[in-house]
Amino acid sequence: MTDRDELLGRLFTAGRELSNAAVMFHTALAAHQGLTATEEKALDLLERLGPLTARQLGEHSGLAPASVTGLIDRLERKGFARRVRNPEDKRSVLVETVPDRLATLAPLFDDYVASLTELVTRYDDRELAAIVDFLGEAAARQRQSTHRLLDG
Repeated sequence: MTDRDELLGRLFTAGRELSNAAVMFHTALAAHQGLTATEEKALDLLERLGPLTARQLGEHSGLAPASVTGLIDRLERKGFARRVRNPEDKRSVLVETVPDRLATLAPLFDDYVASLTELVTRYDDRELAAIVDFLGEAAARQRQSTHRLLDG
């Protein structure tokens, strides 16, 4: 086994560990607010991307249309999201977050964000740029793999 093979093995193991840690963190965080991990991640999409149609939310989340409808219904019942008229197309609605309700999630991230803020001090700008590039590309490739799984 070469040094690169060993390094790649460590990289893929670290990626799996990060994935597991992320799932567990978001599951615990969501449960703390009476949400599922899927609901919490849908709120993250809405917060980052702004109001979306149900179809757009499905495209970004990878969920089937029927699942998206149920998801939006649950988020509305729990007070985290609402349907509003789409100003671009009066025949459709957008789903948007309820800012006051969403704000209750923010403090739950404080400890983790503080820890990451300390962690990034280990890396110079060149290294951080490489990490950002890798994470962005890895996320894009995972989304592509998700779509291939869903399509068939």
